[in-house]
Amino acid sequence: MGQVAERGLPVVDARAGAEGTRIDLDGVCRWYRTGDTVVKAIDQVNLHVDESAFLVVLGPSGSGKTTLLNLIGALDAPSSGTVRLAGHELTTASRAERTRVRRHSVSFIFQSFNLFPGLTALENVQFGADVAGRGDAHAVAMEVLGQVGLADRASHFAHQLSGGEQQRVAIARALATGNPILLADEPTGELDFRTGVQILELLRAQAQAGKTVLVVTHNREISRISDRVIELSSGHIINDGPPEGGRADIADLRW
Repeated sequence: MGQVAERGLPVVDARAGAEGTRIDLDGVCRWYRTGDTVVKAIDQVNLHVDESAFLVVLGPSGSGKTTLLNLIGALDAPSSGTVRLAGHELTTASRAERTRVRRHSVSFIFQSFNLFPGLTALENVQFGADVAGRGDAHAVAMEVLGQVGLADRASHFAHQLSGGEQQRVAIARALATGNPILLADEPTGELDFRTGVQILELLRAQAQAGKTVLVVTHNREISRISDRVIELSSGHIINDGPPEGGRADIADLRW
């Protein structure tokens, strides 16, 4: 995994640091109303991440994993409680303020890819670096595409790529920003085992270089390589601690 950083992957940014990677949620709830029914997607969650780490948010479909990720990443606001990210108070922040925080502090790997269909793979990745204000955006985009095994697909559009390749472009775009917090929603969901392991190696390298990496997954096997497992059920954190039996090596994973 150390070799990933040595080959030039932009794993860390000057904005990273103790405050830059800090996450604080206190008494956070997120409720949705459907007709006369109130759905508590997240209910009284307290979560604190003090330093860079590789964390897995684990739980079945409907447990609140993606909602929690959206709250941490300033895509959504809590119904109650407080959210603080990278030194920024998000609870009462305006939409414009949350956008600024996302641009310079957090990067997303979405389960639905969210690639621009009119841009090539290279242009999609370069877009992420450009938005984050990286002056070397083109070079960074090419380097990261190589790291996810898609250098030879740089000129292809999204419709010319397989689902797994589109997922890897989305991951490359997030890595290219250099932001200190990386949030990944089922990043290996569309990948075969071998490619999934490659992506997990890249994500672990980001954490080892000083970032905070949160991976949302329903795959308990992936949680074995994390520093910390946050397990959700019905919007509640039911477990929060190191993986059972200690952290495993990526080479030991099987699924």
